[in-house]
This record gives sequence, C-alpha cells and structure tokens, in this order.
Amino acid sequence: MNDVIVLATGNRHKCEEMQAALRGLPVSLRPLADFDPLPAAIEDGTTFAHNAHAKAAHYAQLLGLPCLADDTGLVVDALDGRPGVHSARYAGPAATGAENCAKLLRAMAGRRNRSAHFACVLTLAAPDGQALSWEGRCDGEILADHRGSHGFGYDSLFLLPELGKTLAEIPLEAIGSCSHRGQALARFIAEFDTVQRWLRQRMPAASPCPGDQGRKQAR
Repeated sequence: MNDVIVLATGNRHKCEEMQAALRGLPVSLRPLADFDPLPAAIEDGTTFAHNAHAKAAHYAQLLGLPCLADDTGLVVDALDGRPGVHSARYAGPAATGAENCAKLLRAMAGRRNRSAHFACVLTLAAPDGQALSWEGRCDGEILADHRGSHGFGYDSLFLLPELGKTLAEIPLEAIGSCSHRGQALARFIAEFDTVQRWLRQRMPAASPCPGDQGRKQAR
C-alpha cells in the first residue's frame, strides 16, 4: 500500500494545484475533506514558516498521519510588505478573494512602484512533531486591473514580466515552476526519496485514522 500524506488545506484551489504537482509520486494524497471535521489550526505567526509549520503539525498530531501544508502570501514593496502573512484576510477575517483584491487595488492606486513577490513555505510534519520545509518565490508586478480566469486570490493582478502574463492567465497544468508554490513543490519532489525514508522512521504501525473510523461507523 502507498504511504499516505494529508494535504492540510481547506482551500480547494490549493489542494488541486498540490495534487496536480505531486501526481505520480508513490504516495496516496488525501485532502482534509476526506476526514471528519477537525478543529482549525491557529495561524497567528508573523512569518510564513511559522504558519506553515503550525498547520502541518496541528493536523499531523490530530490525524496521526504526515501532513503537508503551505503558507503563502503576497509581499508588496510599496506597501511595506503588506499584505504578507495576512494575505488571505487582508480585507477582514472572513474576506473573499474579490474583497482582498479590491483593497489591494485601492492601496496601490496612483503608486508608481508596482513590484511585488509571492512567497511560499511548504512544510511536511510527522505526528511526532518533527518537520521539513521547502520555500518558493515568484517575482512580479501588481497590475491596475484583473487579467485571466485561472488561479485564485491575487493571481489575476500579479504579472510575470518575463512571460507577459498574470498567474491567472496560466492554466493549472502549465503553471509548474512559474509559481511560488510550484517551486516549493518541485523541491519537495526532488527530495522525495529522502523524505519517504525520513517519514518511515517516524510513523507508527498503520492504524485507522480518526476520520476513517468515524465514516465506517456511520455506514
């Protein structure tokens, strides 16, 4: 049986991108949606690394399975690094992607310096609390209007100058190393043999995980 890694995100778009990038690895990738509802991880760190580790470790300990999580954000030079670690809730705790983009456009109105970058930290945590991390970065510029229908979040406002396209103009199957998350995932894939050995040293004997048990009892 393949090893199991849980994709520790409730964001459907992230999950799809991660599944597409990791397809072909000798591992069973399971989204959080496969399990019974779990308490959310607390993401109150001031760095992407802190929050990625918090999510991965939280779900790994609850499920008894290795969990892969990322924390990603948009860092805008003219805004002193904002929205940064608050990118997903830039316009408020329950803000939509459209609301976050609208706030960004207001903040950037009239600014000549449009440079920005996306940062991503990807963390794999084992149930014993040990973790490994990889990073990715994507440099670009903030547009004054949306372009493209792919992607999510700020993708339609983020231009890659060398390609002349926004992240939202690049299909999921082609985004690969163009994106910050794609870069981090590529580094994870490159080290996967080592990662697999590391995990097997830390995993207890296979046993049903909480979400699976709950579903079997409910049938």
